[in-house]
Amino acid sequence: MSTAILTVAPAGTWQLDPVHSHVGFEVDYLGGSFKGALRKVEAQLARDDRGATLEGVAEVSSVDVKDENLAGHLLAPDFFDAERHPQLRFSAEQIALDGEVVTVDGEITIKGVTKPVTVTGTAVAPVTDYLGNERIGLKVEATVDRTEFGVDWNAQLPSGDQALSNDVRIAAELYFVKAA
Repeated sequence: MSTAILTVAPAGTWQLDPVHSHVGFEVDYLGGSFKGALRKVEAQLARDDRGATLEGVAEVSSVDVKDENLAGHLLAPDFFDAERHPQLRFSAEQIALDGEVVTVDGEITIKGVTKPVTVTGTAVAPVTDYLGNERIGLKVEATVDRTEFGVDWNAQLPSGDQALSNDVRIAAELYFVKAA
């Protein structure tokens, strides 16, 4: 299997299209799953002869879940501690492509703690939209152990099990427009 530096993106700088992009998370909770999203996300993809980089920031205050009280709890120190850590960050300087499969080795920062993470998924080849803008996409996901970032709230069930899994799946559909 041959791997190459990301070539699905022509050289240049690509800005995130926030209207068409989505960053969500999912964690097992009480025999089911709990899902949420981050609504305020910025990202940039850049490629030159040396390789490709990807940088992204999400505002913790933009966490979106179905219950206002739960959203407040997620912003509190038990979870994201939004007052002291208002942003989640991702950065990568190594993006590999094998066919349509993309592998991104980077670092994620949650609650002020930075850890390495490998993100995998697919790359959408360049397309020109009806306004003449060149676009590309990445559909990627990763799983992180939230307790490694100090996000360790949980509740013990009568069975002795924990209500909330430590593993959190992060999925992103990122659509980029080539900067002029």
